[in-house]
Amino acid sequence: MVAENNIKTFTGAKAIIETLKNLGVDTIFGYPGGVVLDLYDELYKQSEIKHILVRHEQSAVHAAEGYARATGKCGVVLVTSGPGATNTVSGIVNAYLDGYPLVVLTGQVFKNLIGKDSFQEADICDITKTCTKRVFQISDPADISRTLVEAFEIANSGKKGPVVVDLVRDIFSARIGADFEAMFDSSSVEEKNILEASETSRILEKILKSSKPVVVSGGGVTHSKAEKELYRFVKSLDIPVVDTMMGLGTYPQNDVNYFGMIGIFGDKAANQIIKEADLIISLGARFNDRVTCMFKEIDLSSKFIQIDINKSEISRVIRAADFICADTKVVLSLFNQLLESSQYEKFSGWLKTAETLKSLNIERKRQTNLMHSFEVIQKINDFTKNMNLVFTSEVGQHQLWAVQNLTFNEYRKIFVSGGAGTMGFGFPAAIGAAIANPDIPVVCITGDGSFQMGVQELATCVDNNLNIKIMVLNNGYLGMVRQLQEKSCEGRYSQTKISNPDFVKLAQSYGLNAMEVSSVADIDEALKKAFSTNETFIIDFRVEPMEML
Repeated sequence: MVAENNIKTFTGAKAIIETLKNLGVDTIFGYPGGVVLDLYDELYKQSEIKHILVRHEQSAVHAAEGYARATGKCGVVLVTSGPGATNTVSGIVNAYLDGYPLVVLTGQVFKNLIGKDSFQEADICDITKTCTKRVFQISDPADISRTLVEAFEIANSGKKGPVVVDLVRDIFSARIGADFEAMFDSSSVEEKNILEASETSRILEKILKSSKPVVVSGGGVTHSKAEKELYRFVKSLDIPVVDTMMGLGTYPQNDVNYFGMIGIFGDKAANQIIKEADLIISLGARFNDRVTCMFKEIDLSSKFIQIDINKSEISRVIRAADFICADTKVVLSLFNQLLESSQYEKFSGWLKTAETLKSLNIERKRQTNLMHSFEVIQKINDFTKNMNLVFTSEVGQHQLWAVQNLTFNEYRKIFVSGGAGTMGFGFPAAIGAAIANPDIPVVCITGDGSFQMGVQELATCVDNNLNIKIMVLNNGYLGMVRQLQEKSCEGRYSQTKISNPDFVKLAQSYGLNAMEVSSVADIDEALKKAFSTNETFIIDFRVEPMEML
């Protein structure tokens, strides 16, 4: 029914779907339930938005984050009320800490039942208010479009992150008028960082006056897609560069200026160069406790220059001697412009001195005659080195073997759970990445423990014919916790030895192909088989159970 002045009348459910279309949403990850039946009925009636049915709501959020990382767009999740909503919390926390944009749509019970412990009621707004950028509850259908537009703007602005929109059941069947043309003619204004020329000049002057500067490339470089600007800046000054785990791939690792990842599981050379530098240029790096624990004996604040888009990050962990609160790409671009018209000396002498620190890095060696995880990762790296692909990782020892032994650049990224360390992230994140780029293979590095937290999503892979290669480093333990127990509990391995299914037979039960490998000599052949198909393929690598990082 069409009224005058281009105003159409819709049910609230249809208004939600139409608004999402106008916002450019083409994919939703979700799981249906009674409260959101009307929304799923509207999805059924249209073809512009694809719905990806997962097998658990937590996986929906991780998959949406993988999609967001791969596309740069906002990931969208749709779940029902109560446990459907609460099952999203771990994924929301993960996206919040790592700064990826999501809009999570949760169903809610009828308005007159809220607060009465009704069936499948949960106060998801209060539950998530500390791990989201904003929470909304829509109880008036007239607020649907305005609220959704605002939710997407918030998720995508500044330091990006998740927004929860709780949808009270009453609004789905209510009829409303919505002038979509008028609403979307005035496009939302993207947040801009306005920099004074004096800010960038001041910071650049400090850099040029230093003797031993080092760049720390963090997740902010990834978010702002500033890889080219970073490379130009580093090469202009011939300055050493290190990265955090979230910054992996922002600078080519085969370049002479690159010194590795910092932190407790990083490279010794990278950590030592931080200690010896007289100026640290932090680009979108949070310097969390897994990094700062390596520098307890040093006051980093006196030499800490911080560049971050998020005001709340400035001096939050390390007091900054100076800072710029702005988008990393914007700042690096201005630095590069200033350098074009400046006379300065490069830091080639300091770089040459720093190169000697690379001898500190430890060469990984076998501890027993069994196949080791680092050997598997090195073989995967060699096999895929010329491929355009995406890696994802679960959480545990395997994540750290992956970041230590794979090589990354602007075109070879790895999606990891950084701030939250969420087991169950990597596999569904691989699903999201594969949905986003169906022509690019996705390699998921996982352990036998983490994989079982989301193994049911093999069904999602089959449903959508996804090109994912799942590399299971199977040691029969929750390896990272077992390693901590060996160091801290005198080898009392409490509840860390685990039983596993036969992963090959499990894959076959889903109609997928798989192989078991227990010898280094057989790895290449297994990889050839895995990459010879565009379907999901599992390789079960039986590795040394007691291997230590």
